[in-house]
Amino acid sequence: MTICLVTDSRRLAGLRVADSDRRRCLLTQARFAVEAGVDLIQVRERHLDGAALAGCVFELLALTRGTATRIVVNDRLDVALACGADGVHLRADSIPIAAARRLAPAGFLVGRSVHTTREAAEASDADYLVAGTVFRSPSKDLSQRLLGVDGLRAIVAAAAVPVLAIGGISLDHLAAVAAAGAVGIAAISLFMQSGGEMADGACAAIDLRPVVGSIRTGFDRVNTGP
Repeated sequence: MTICLVTDSRRLAGLRVADSDRRRCLLTQARFAVEAGVDLIQVRERHLDGAALAGCVFELLALTRGTATRIVVNDRLDVALACGADGVHLRADSIPIAAARRLAPAGFLVGRSVHTTREAAEASDADYLVAGTVFRSPSKDLSQRLLGVDGLRAIVAAAAVPVLAIGGISLDHLAAVAAAGAVGIAAISLFMQSGGEMADGACAAIDLRPVVGSIRTGFDRVNTGP
């Protein structure tokens, strides 16, 4: 299975903190992710300009070098390539996957967000898909349509590549997500203390070994069951 930590340093450390403190908190979270064996870290720092984002990615790559954890950059193919990241994660409305592959070196991961079965079917040249929003999530507009488990199952059936579930994922949802055919999960709040509900200035990074162990166990129970 695949576990993807999606970053959001503003939620992790708060909005009213110095950029240096927010970056330090993010690196602490990434260090915990590496120690726990998280497979992917998706760098989704949409508030950063290109230079600041590249600086962040360089630091994360230095931290993950020589480990099994890979760094993919959210939608910024230019930054991913310039920094030597392991891949890029494209939004559903982003550039074609084939266009990214023409610029990328061999072995470069290209993921895609999808929200419908049609988008999933059309993304057969991606390495993986992230389908959402499955459950209600604090990072998404409340008016956004939810896939639910049935919608996730339909996307898995339409896809030619592995699918991760995203959106409101909790430990209680693992059995349903795995049974729907997803190969793993992507999440923000699941990898923060108290779901990221921390006061500004308090870093919500936590030891991720317990939660990562629970995720893998939850999927194993479904995938190895009778």
